[in-house]
Amino acid sequence: MARTGTALGAPAARREGRQKVTGAARYAAEHPLPGRAHAWPVPATVARGRVTAIDAAAASDLPGVLAVLTHENAPRLAEPEDPTLAVLQGPAVPHRGWFVALVVAESPEAARAGAAAVRVEYATREHDVTLTTDHPGAYRPESANGGYPALREHGHPESAFGSAAVRVDVAYQVPPLHNHPMEPHTSTAHWDGGRLTVYSSSQGSTAVRDTLAALFELPADRITVVADHVGGGFGSKGTPRPDVVLAVMAARQTGRPVTVALPRRFLPAVVGHRAPTLHRIRLGAGADGRLTSLTHEVTTHTSRVKEFVEQAAVPARVMYAAPHSRTSHRVVRLDVPTPSWMRAPGEAPGMYALESAMDELATELGMDPVELRVVNEPETEPDSGKPFSSRHLIECLREGAARFDWSRRDLRPRSRAEGPLLVGTGVAAATYPVLLWPSTAEAQALPDGTFVVRVNATDIGTGARTVLAQVAADALGVPLDRVRTEVGCSDLPAAPLAGGSSGTGSWGWSVHEACARLAARLADHAGPPPGKGLSARADTAGQADAESSYARHAFGAHFAEVAVDTVSGEVRVRRLLGVYAAGRILNARTARSQFVGGMTMGLGMALTENSTMDAAFGDFTESDLASYHVPAHADVPAIEAHWIDESDTRLNPMGSKGIGEIGIVGIAAAIGNAVHHATGVRLRELPLTPDKILTGWAG
Repeated sequence: MARTGTALGAPAARREGRQKVTGAARYAAEHPLPGRAHAWPVPATVARGRVTAIDAAAASDLPGVLAVLTHENAPRLAEPEDPTLAVLQGPAVPHRGWFVALVVAESPEAARAGAAAVRVEYATREHDVTLTTDHPGAYRPESANGGYPALREHGHPESAFGSAAVRVDVAYQVPPLHNHPMEPHTSTAHWDGGRLTVYSSSQGSTAVRDTLAALFELPADRITVVADHVGGGFGSKGTPRPDVVLAVMAARQTGRPVTVALPRRFLPAVVGHRAPTLHRIRLGAGADGRLTSLTHEVTTHTSRVKEFVEQAAVPARVMYAAPHSRTSHRVVRLDVPTPSWMRAPGEAPGMYALESAMDELATELGMDPVELRVVNEPETEPDSGKPFSSRHLIECLREGAARFDWSRRDLRPRSRAEGPLLVGTGVAAATYPVLLWPSTAEAQALPDGTFVVRVNATDIGTGARTVLAQVAADALGVPLDRVRTEVGCSDLPAAPLAGGSSGTGSWGWSVHEACARLAARLADHAGPPPGKGLSARADTAGQADAESSYARHAFGAHFAEVAVDTVSGEVRVRRLLGVYAAGRILNARTARSQFVGGMTMGLGMALTENSTMDAAFGDFTESDLASYHVPAHADVPAIEAHWIDESDTRLNPMGSKGIGEIGIVGIAAAIGNAVHHATGVRLRELPLTPDKILTGWAG
């Protein structure tokens, strides 16, 4: 078959778009199974302790209530690999918001009323939820998330810093942050004899199936998990959460299908959050701006339930040439909910601190911050010494500077005013690792000349169905409209979750291989495919997860212009521009949307998103969208997202890198640097709210 050469890179429209805007797309709570019941959890109201008594009589007597599950009567689970899933298995309360009961009823309203009627008594213990850099419980873990060593040291960073001509020694804070997808964590479970079907809002239904099989001691082939449409996850749906376990429990207990849709205000306590991070960065440089010493130390918290260590110092191991360096992580076990993955975990807070410190160094040097980054460009990855598979950060910086008209910028802070407004610009670099995981896929040629590709990818709103069809059409050499994709069900060929910007690269590799094999079969076959057609399968185990001799990362440059009101302290972002080196862009339309979405998330991180841990009560005070502020339309300017041509053949057959998260990584620093340029005030704690601006001026 002749290759069309037009499928990859084309701005193809998302295939499920019409379904979503017309309401035809079904989400996890929208499957109208006969006899379906609804369940509502009861969260613990103490910060630490144990349940001593539960009185469910009043709840059970309410109209429509079918059952009340507690640790005394809930189905027993096998010990989970993830302890946060051991719900209703014992009386211990490790933190406020931990689920202590579940009310099942005929309607959501009846379940909610029943939950309010459950009476729980506790024996409380002293709790500690406050993170400080000098906390006596701080320790260095064996590793941070992703298996990264907690400590890496090269040369003699302390002595090199002490003898540096120019030094910066600064501390930054990033508060707890929450994912808050538009579709809360929701699951609907249905037992049919010994077979279990679950509709779950998840970023990976294969992982959910395998987890449920272990917890309920079932063969995996007796479980089907469907995640056909998912209303956002941002990391919090990357692993199974208590909603799916509770739904399966309740369905087994009542013999009816049961939906558990977690109320939004419950999410911060049970589905993970970005842990707060306290950063200390020390940069030593010569008068020419070349780094001689780089130290990035991070302190964060985890729960007593499970260790989760935000790998926020890891990006400093990638970015800049410094012969002497130290990057380390410390963590404190507190009586807090277990943190988890959230929107570029590690890179987002880590690069905020590093890129802010680089701007401070540029100020000390009187040097253009773009040029500072250019002169510190490494020849190989600083930590591993491996060559980069591709690295075009300088090109991103140069193109971004040209598009942003950076050369006209006056280096001096407070150099531009418009009445009561001070205007400034800032820049920051971005990086995100290329992650690839083994995947399987099947491609089938049908007698009518069309093709079906099957892979248990999860489309979390990013356009996976469409891009995978483009990969298939390109490998088969056929028009895009002749390819159909089936995704989002654990009965399909197993695939990794949608997370870490790894989905398209991992799934696409297996789809490409399956389609290439199918094309070879068709080339040897005369006439149309017989009967049910011809098919081919692929499994990239041993390839996608093979050790690479290259350091594999995406890079980018972010530019921001802000106006700061000298009366109110309000910061308004006027312009955001990003330029990316993210491998081959497989769909220009969906890629631009991903970049712009990430940049908008970075704007929220910089200006509006914040959560406070209440020391007395042990819970997050900003627990819903009325108090946890994400950017509204009025906060978001016209955003420009561009990319350079980069096809990295050392990654996968498509030459692509992930693009879902790099858009967020440098935005907060670019905005913070622009605020400093506008005002001359350096703020080192996010978000940059008016009270901090005004206090900074007063100080």
